[in-house]
Amino acid sequence: MPYGAEGPLRADSGQVCKGLPLAIVSVGSLLFVREKNPTEWKRIHDQLGWELAHNPGLDDVRNTLYLSFIYLPTYLKSCFLYCSLFPEDYILHRKLLIRLWIAEGFIEERGHSSTLEEVAEGYLNELVHRNMLQPAECNSFGRIRSCKMHDIVRELAIDLSQKESFGLAYEYGNHGILDTNTRRLVVSKCSNDILPHLQLPRLRSCIIFHKAMPSSRILDSVAVNSKYIVVLELCGLTIEEVPSAVGDLFNLRDSKVKILPKSIEKLSNLLTLDIFNSVIQELPHGIVKLKNLRHLLVERIVDRSHRSFICRHGMRIQKGLSKLTSLQTLNTIEAREDSIKELGELKQLRSLRISNQKETHCALFCRSILKMQLLNQLHITMSDKDQILQLNELKTPPLNLQKLILRGRLAEVTFQSPLFQKGGKKLCGLYLVWSCLPEDPLPSISGLDNLTELHLTEAFVGKILTFNKGWFPNLKSLKLRDLPSLSKLKIKKGAMESLHILQLVNLRKLKGVPAGLEFLTSLQSLKFSPYH
Repeated sequence: MPYGAEGPLRADSGQVCKGLPLAIVSVGSLLFVREKNPTEWKRIHDQLGWELAHNPGLDDVRNTLYLSFIYLPTYLKSCFLYCSLFPEDYILHRKLLIRLWIAEGFIEERGHSSTLEEVAEGYLNELVHRNMLQPAECNSFGRIRSCKMHDIVRELAIDLSQKESFGLAYEYGNHGILDTNTRRLVVSKCSNDILPHLQLPRLRSCIIFHKAMPSSRILDSVAVNSKYIVVLELCGLTIEEVPSAVGDLFNLRDSKVKILPKSIEKLSNLLTLDIFNSVIQELPHGIVKLKNLRHLLVERIVDRSHRSFICRHGMRIQKGLSKLTSLQTLNTIEAREDSIKELGELKQLRSLRISNQKETHCALFCRSILKMQLLNQLHITMSDKDQILQLNELKTPPLNLQKLILRGRLAEVTFQSPLFQKGGKKLCGLYLVWSCLPEDPLPSISGLDNLTELHLTEAFVGKILTFNKGWFPNLKSLKLRDLPSLSKLKIKKGAMESLHILQLVNLRKLKGVPAGLEFLTSLQSLKFSPYH
């Protein structure tokens, strides 16, 4: 856990650690001189931050951690301190954290071939490599999905943040002092007495997690008093209307927002608009004036199990979508003929989710996708179970496609289309949902050697699935769910040699344990769930 200039100090670092990690030695010494009972040890745990700051016996730990920060490259220091502002043990999700760093201006451009998001992900990986952050979860592709900051490291970073006037992690009963120089504020728990202090003219970022806060008064206070705000994350507040004065970025998750102000069109520097799970059905006309918008997250989840055919709703966007040429993420747009035509102009798009797709518009949709050669994630949901998804017009599919989710009935020749024959070379995740395929799809997709995740839900109506030798050599996760007629599952020796996770859910006609299960020698998790 201690850190040196090039990363963690290891047990073989000899004279410094005396054969053991420095933190274990120092904290062990602290425990040694106290009463040996759970109550006293819990008290030490709860007061460890104070002990680090005031106990001379922990000077070595404090100095070592401080040295680690000093030796961080300049471009990583702000990113590191920013993470300390979140609540203790908070799980930092990669995508959100990266977008916040970019909005703050922490990320430097590195040539024309890399986006700011790609550079920021490199920063995140470097902080993890240096053990300044700990990975909490990785996806099957090997990318960090979320991370967190160790309590001891966070205590050091909080102290540094306050000394350098970088930011303040505010919690009722245990918080620093708000003053007019506060630039970044994260509120995890507080009472209404914070309101008179929210007159912060230099405030750039305000993130509020506490759900009991008086939302309208906070929004009004921040909008009026903090003219230079660039990040406003209000995931803890219940909000129905956004005041027209809100500044350069706002990010409202799981909110009850019903109305976006017309003045949103004035936010020329807006990078991310996140109204995920709001009840808004249509965006204001002025949304298309936001030329710098990079991430538009507007979907609403209606079935969190994702088993219903319609499990999410997209949002309607009026004419002019093609003007948002900086967009990299568009989740989820409702398919309409005019919006499908304009999609092709979004050549920077990396992630696209589209809902309510109709069979008659498939060819038009494919022609738009042909222009998105940077696309790496594509999620298509048909308008109903009877509509057939046709992808044969996708003659030159995006060659960097990594994740593909198809929700709806598939045409018989789908797997002979160029999307799978040419565009599937880098495909890591394939999710077929409600495909209702009469024939075993595995032979047709067995050549996708880079697949690490394969999910089939309501995708196959036949009786037998067979995994043959050599198929899916890199597959880490396999999920078979809601296959109503499947009675036999065969796994041949040499198939799925890297499989870690196998989930068999609601396979009611499956007779016994799958044949060949013993050949999955890399298996770490096996889940049988016979019912919904």
